[in-house]
Amino acid sequence: MQIIEVQNQSQISEFLNLPVRLYKEEPHWIRPLDKDIENVFDPDRNKAFKDGACSRWILRTNEGLVIGRVAAFILNSTIKKGNDQPTGGMGFFECINDQQAAFMLFDRCQEWLKSRGMEAMDGPINFGSREKWWGLLVEGFDQDPNYQCNYNFPYYASLFETYGFKLYFNQLTFSRHIMEPLSERLSYKAELISKDASYSFRFIAKGELEKLPEYIQTVYNKAWANRAENPELTLSQAKLLVKQMKPILDPRLLWFGFHHQEPVSFFLSLPEINQLFKHIHGKLNWMALVKLGWMKVFKPNRKAFGILFGVVPAHQGKGVDGAMIVAARDLYQSDSMPYKEYEMNWIGDFNPKMIQVVEQVGARVNKRHITYRKLFDEQKPFRRHPILN
Repeated sequence: MQIIEVQNQSQISEFLNLPVRLYKEEPHWIRPLDKDIENVFDPDRNKAFKDGACSRWILRTNEGLVIGRVAAFILNSTIKKGNDQPTGGMGFFECINDQQAAFMLFDRCQEWLKSRGMEAMDGPINFGSREKWWGLLVEGFDQDPNYQCNYNFPYYASLFETYGFKLYFNQLTFSRHIMEPLSERLSYKAELISKDASYSFRFIAKGELEKLPEYIQTVYNKAWANRAENPELTLSQAKLLVKQMKPILDPRLLWFGFHHQEPVSFFLSLPEINQLFKHIHGKLNWMALVKLGWMKVFKPNRKAFGILFGVVPAHQGKGVDGAMIVAARDLYQSDSMPYKEYEMNWIGDFNPKMIQVVEQVGARVNKRHITYRKLFDEQKPFRRHPILN
């Protein structure tokens, strides 16, 4: 077997097409858009290259058949943030059920990271933000993956753990039926804060979309940045996020809480577009666009997907979360909304407060992913992700 660094278009095609061959009999696997995968490895499109480095490889048999792939990367802003040692990442792993092949790919990542001063690697993770391509699926193989979320074979967990990867944190994906009731606790919170006229809760109006990046940046950096390994979100990154969402966003799914007209919380969702993309087989060409246009009219999406939820710390414990959710519920359960199912972006088991909120929403875990960590010196003590306060 031979590991080859991906450097030309032919090798890129092999990197993209390996999972198509591996998962051809898997009914719930949905092929990611080729352009979404390639954007990760494009320095002109992925801002992470300004803060780090990345390389990827394919694994061939002696007969020339591609049987594995992987990528490794470092982000200078996070290698020591919240870590006991400099830590890099690996991801986009796909491999036949062969321990020798998998270990060759893992070894290559470890060698590449060691040469750049790393002492550990997390995986499988993304070269960039956590809401994409993060974690190994270990429960929920009977569910379709959401857009830009990992789906993999059950045997991958054994390959990771046998190599020496250990559970760093669980990623829990929650779901619920839109029409199910909320907990009385959330209603109590909403009623409590309704007496304070300085707070308001609403979705973003279409004429307000130009302010959306600024709103997102403000809440995200106060609620999530500088907690564990989460870097701050720049305004340009927020603008890029909104630009990427714009073709599919429904403003009625973008909710904010305001205090004296300043954003202090968000509850952001999108139509779950993998339910459409599973019909176009990874290619967003003109034929796919025609098919998507037809489906939008005659077979509309019934599933919404939550991507970000947060409350600025200074406004936590005041019922902001409950009021925002109850306000959204009143709209979501009306006849004007097409969505019947709701699934949320994963929540780490290191965030018990957020888990408590979604349990109050009446959601239940329907998928579990794991972020693993591999210490290169296994004599060092292993610590799981710290619990967020």
